[in-house]
Amino acid sequence: MPALTIRPAEQTRYDAVSLGEVMLRLDPGEGRIRTAREFRVWEGGGEYNVARGLRRAFGLRAAVVTALADNEVGRLVEDLILQGGVDTSFIRWMPYDGVGRTVRNGLNFTERGFGVRGAVGVSDRGLTAASQLRAEDVDWDHLFGELGVRWFHTGGIYAALSETSAATTLAAVEAAHRHGTVVSYDLNYRPSLWKAIGGKERAQQVNREIARHVDVMIGNEEDFTAALGFEVEGVDENLSALDVDAFGAMIDRVGAEYPNFAVIATTLRTVRSATVNDWGAIAWSREEGLVRATHRPGLEILDRVGGGDSFASGLVFGLLDGQPLATAVEYGAAHGALAMTTPGDTTMASKAEVLKLAGGGSARVDR
Repeated sequence: MPALTIRPAEQTRYDAVSLGEVMLRLDPGEGRIRTAREFRVWEGGGEYNVARGLRRAFGLRAAVVTALADNEVGRLVEDLILQGGVDTSFIRWMPYDGVGRTVRNGLNFTERGFGVRGAVGVSDRGLTAASQLRAEDVDWDHLFGELGVRWFHTGGIYAALSETSAATTLAAVEAAHRHGTVVSYDLNYRPSLWKAIGGKERAQQVNREIARHVDVMIGNEEDFTAALGFEVEGVDENLSALDVDAFGAMIDRVGAEYPNFAVIATTLRTVRSATVNDWGAIAWSREEGLVRATHRPGLEILDRVGGGDSFASGLVFGLLDGQPLATAVEYGAAHGALAMTTPGDTTMASKAEVLKLAGGGSARVDR
C-alpha cells in the first residue's frame, strides 16, 4: 500500500480544497422547527465543513468548489463562507429565474435536540445549483495542475445529490490524482439521499468506483457497510471504542480490496442521549496498523452536527503537518469533540485548543 506523498506547500496555491454543496442552515436554537418564530443562520455542508475547519481552526489555505443560485440567499451563503476565510473563487454562480423552478439554493433546518429528544434535520435541496454542477464546469487541470493543491476532500453526500454530482465527483478525484494531490473521501451514507435514485445498490456502485481514486477513506460502520458493501460481524449499531476487534478485521478486508487506501479512519460514537455521547476514533494504515484516539465516555454535547467533519479536518491537518497517524487521529477526535460544544455545523475551536485537548488538557479556565 502506498504511503501518503504530499506536495510541498511552496509549490501550491492551496493546502486544501473541498467539493460539495454549501447549504444555509436555519437553527431554532433550543426550540423546535415546528414552533419556531425565529431562526439563526449558519452555512454548512459535509465536504465544505472540512475545508472551513482547516482554514479557521488550523490556519491553512483552503477553497471550496461548489455552485450557488445567484440571488440574495446565495449571496448570504457566500458572505458566511467569506467570514470563514475560505476562498470563493471556484463558486459557480447560476442564473436565478425568480421562482426556483430550475435552480435553487439548499436549505437545512436542524434542531440540536436535548436529552431524550434527538436532533432533527429537514433538508430542502431539490434542484439546487450544486447538484447541477457538471464536471466540465470546472477546469480541474487548472486547479490541481497550474494552481496546485496539496489535499482534496469530497464525499458521499455530494456524490448522492444527482447523477451529475456523482460524475463530477469522479472527474474531480481522477484529476486530483493526475496532479499528485492527496484525495480524502468521507462516505457519509445518507439513506434519504439515495432512496429515490437506486438505494444501497446505487450507492455502492457510485462509491466503489470513486473509492479506486481515494487515498484516505473516512466513514463509520454503517458507511462502510451501506456504501461499500463491507459487513462488520458481531458488533451492534452502537460500535464501542472499547470493542474494535471486529471493526479492525473489516478494515483489513477494506485495505486488501483497495490497496490504494493509505489511511482508513472512523469516529466511534455511542449515543447515550442527544446531549451525552461516548466519543472516540480509530484509524489504520499498513505501516502503523490500528491506532485509537483517547476515548471520551459521557462527552457533553451542545450541537452534534459537524462533529464528524471536524474529526476529518483535524485528521487531515495532522497528516498534512507530517504527524504520525496516532497523533493525527488524536487531533481529529479532539477537534470533533470541541466542535460539538458550540452551535452550528462548523468549528469555533482554535488550533491551540485542539492541541491542548489532544495532549491531555482539561476544561480548566485559561487565564
